[in-house]
Amino acid sequence: MMNDFDKKIKEIKGESLKSISIETVQINIGRKCNQECEHCHLSASRISNEEMSLKTMEEVIDGIKKITPSKIEITGGAPELNRHFKAFIKELVKLHKEIIVRTNLTALCEKEMENLAEFYKKNEIHLIASLPCYEEENVRKQRGEGVYEKSIKVLKALNSIGYGKNLSLKLDLVYNPAGAFLPPSQRELEEDYRNELYKRHKIVFSNLLTITNMPIGRFWKTLRKEGREKEYLKFLRDSFNPLTIDNLMCLKQINIGWDGTVYDCDFNLALGLPINHGLSAHISTIDINSLIARRIVTGDHCFGCTAGTGSSCSGSLI
Repeated sequence: MMNDFDKKIKEIKGESLKSISIETVQINIGRKCNQECEHCHLSASRISNEEMSLKTMEEVIDGIKKITPSKIEITGGAPELNRHFKAFIKELVKLHKEIIVRTNLTALCEKEMENLAEFYKKNEIHLIASLPCYEEENVRKQRGEGVYEKSIKVLKALNSIGYGKNLSLKLDLVYNPAGAFLPPSQRELEEDYRNELYKRHKIVFSNLLTITNMPIGRFWKTLRKEGREKEYLKFLRDSFNPLTIDNLMCLKQINIGWDGTVYDCDFNLALGLPINHGLSAHISTIDINSLIARRIVTGDHCFGCTAGTGSSCSGSLI
């Protein structure tokens, strides 16, 4: 049975949404996080105990060798909190791909993380760091007391070792809205971030990425509590932009969860929607060739990626 998003895509493209390549392998190595952000699609927290094991990491590496993507992206939760994080990164670096780590910044303030910034520099890790606003009050509302101060401290430390300054040490920042609305123009907001962060803290960065709040996880719970879930879903549907379709991230990536299950994206992971529509979907057993031109598993949440100028883990789509 086709859902509303599938119907919309078929109406425009004449067929279901299908992948076209695998340029990026995104790996979620755990749901544990030192923050509890109100927009988190995974509802991650300190008490979350899902964590990728060394065995699964080995299976993931074997799978990546067969897929040969150009980029490998590590995410969570706060991926740094996985006990095997550094060991995994060291093995991935040997594959000679671009390695990206998505960080909430404050994880670098945790115990035993003192040398992590230098570790990132040594391995030329591309960092994508969450900073939902350049103003302290807005960050506090989304992420809690003290998060802004710690984030600024870490950004300054990263700048001091070359991040955001050297081409080989990319430091991208991520903005997400403070509520049930779409991000503003990514280009214009990036200019605001540059001006404000430099004026206030002498902080520099590479690029700003804007991401829409998805109607799942902790953000969905907040919407339901406020009785606004139907309103937000309608808003996303009404904001559908057909120009975003050909740039959707699921067309050129896969996501591997902490247990080795393969998904089309991290949002599908959060919803428990693996690839192959119910068939085998573990990285150790899946037919790699079947990942190309696969039919994407979709749902109402996908309207979040096609609303306005579009949204992806790499920012705006158009």
